[in-house]
Amino acid sequence: MQLRYSGIGAMALAAAALALFGTATATADDYVGKTYADASDAMDEEGLDPIVATRVGDKLEDDDCIVVAAWEPPFLRGVGDGFEHSEDEMLVSLNCAGPFATATKPAASVANPIARAAKSEAEEEAAEQEEEELEAPVTPDE
Repeated sequence: MQLRYSGIGAMALAAAALALFGTATATADDYVGKTYADASDAMDEEGLDPIVATRVGDKLEDDDCIVVAAWEPPFLRGVGDGFEHSEDEMLVSLNCAGPFATATKPAASVANPIARAAKSEAEEEAAEQEEEELEAPVTPDE
């Protein structure tokens, strides 16, 4: 008997959480890892207003910053005599320090998958550039 009431309580709690917080957080992950320009365009297409909640760094312009987190606002807005949940907004956290940290440049740790991918891409580009330079050697006095 007590087990049945526990199950009913758990279902009621899950329903209340769903009603309060919605399901938009599942789509919020779609924006993580994109530049703010790309993420805000995607949000506009879905009818959402992107709002910068936090920003780290000042090396990049807003459109070039990387979205490191996105979530639906957990608060209510005053509307007339009552309050409404902010349904058409998406809060984002931006990394504007750069794609990844080096010994001389602070940014996202390469322990972060996004920063690790950016570092790998930069290393591949550097290796390709070095190969191109080696293919066309320059000898002095010629």
